[in-house]
Amino acid sequence: MANLKTTSNLKVTSNLKVTSNLKVTSKMQELARDVRQLEDQLAVCTRCGMCQANCPLFALTRNEADVSRGKLVLITGLIDQMFDDAVGVNERLQRCLLCGSCAHGCPSGVNTLEIFLKARAIIAQYLGLPILKKILFKRLLSRPETFNGLMGMVASFQKFFLKKEQNFQGTSCARIGSHLLRHRHMVPLKQTSFNRTLGSLDSRVGGKGVKVAFFVGCLIDKVFPNIAHSVVDVLTHFNAQVFIPSSQGCCGIPAISSGDFKTFETLVKINVDLFSKQRFDYLVTACATCSSTIIKLWPSLLKNGDKQLLRRVEALVERTVDISWLMEKRFDLFSEISSSEKEQKCVTYHDPCHLKKSLGVFNEPRQVILASGNQIKEMKACDTCCGMGGSFNFAHYDMSTQIGLEKARNIADTGCSTVATSCPACMLQICDMLAKLKHPASVKHPVEIYARALAAEGKISES
Repeated sequence: MANLKTTSNLKVTSNLKVTSNLKVTSKMQELARDVRQLEDQLAVCTRCGMCQANCPLFALTRNEADVSRGKLVLITGLIDQMFDDAVGVNERLQRCLLCGSCAHGCPSGVNTLEIFLKARAIIAQYLGLPILKKILFKRLLSRPETFNGLMGMVASFQKFFLKKEQNFQGTSCARIGSHLLRHRHMVPLKQTSFNRTLGSLDSRVGGKGVKVAFFVGCLIDKVFPNIAHSVVDVLTHFNAQVFIPSSQGCCGIPAISSGDFKTFETLVKINVDLFSKQRFDYLVTACATCSSTIIKLWPSLLKNGDKQLLRRVEALVERTVDISWLMEKRFDLFSEISSSEKEQKCVTYHDPCHLKKSLGVFNEPRQVILASGNQIKEMKACDTCCGMGGSFNFAHYDMSTQIGLEKARNIADTGCSTVATSCPACMLQICDMLAKLKHPASVKHPVEIYARALAAEGKISES
């Protein structure tokens, strides 16, 4: 992104058109140049409309502005429209789940996710971030130790604001606040996060097998720490050497989704520096969104910036894999668990968009579940978006809920007692939706299911 300096005495260039009575600044000139850098990518779109068939939001609203093609047309005219109706353009760009379904099914291979994120960053530079996001990203998220400390305080006091709901998902609703807050079933922060219980493994522990570094991620660390403990237990059981550096930062997806490129870049640098301290064979994550962000977005969004940082990122990306991929490819999973057909439980699996559509990983987590001694019953539309979409869920909870309830009904129709998925954000959404339906199914990560099976065999301790 451009290094922006505003002056007030520049003339309008021939290729920057502003129809309103605005004074053109160097900042506007720089932003216009940023938009033009997207022109080659935008030209790939043939306006065929295939994205309509794949977009979960368009399926709900039937609004052309919500589909990828409509947004690409908007971005094509961004130079002209941004300075006249920047707020309106931003609102339309934010109405997107960033699930990547459009790109996955695009016959022309348009990288819509990269285009949308860059466009959001351009708009954010012009409008500025809302004050709450500015504090969250620049003062907290970009400072991992400060952020961890604050979340620890929030975990201690959340009981005063949440009331426990009696359901299988372990969710809570707000005691006070708007109608939406009181009816949102939230999975509360755990009192003790993973980084506080385990600390760090700055020197490798475990056996003498494959060397693995573990990128934990925010939601797993603070909401679902049992997933992280399961990852460590499974890796050490299979004789892997595990390295978990302290003070890990967020992968950066919340910041870049809101257009904050600077914080995104800062977090990438923090994490690259941390994971460069040890040699390892694989960098694993148990979060589909973190995996996709590291593998896809870190290199694509930094390719026009610091070349040395890009080289370090690319070296890290080459070794980054989802935990289920590593387990299925490197470990003899089926030899460890013995169970009869009577003991097998029915598990259905939701494919996270960022894992299947972005990275092509979908068979591996199912193999992990099968190796745990369970049977899989596929739900209808197992790979359609659950409607979470990160900040989309907060900004457009009504639409997020409509998409999510369809997913929850598909889960309920299987009759399975457990639904598994490989994304903690999807887990939050599915917990919320199942609780709304009062459906008694637990929500688990495949690695949790496998770790529990190992514990039942007495091969690891119960997490």
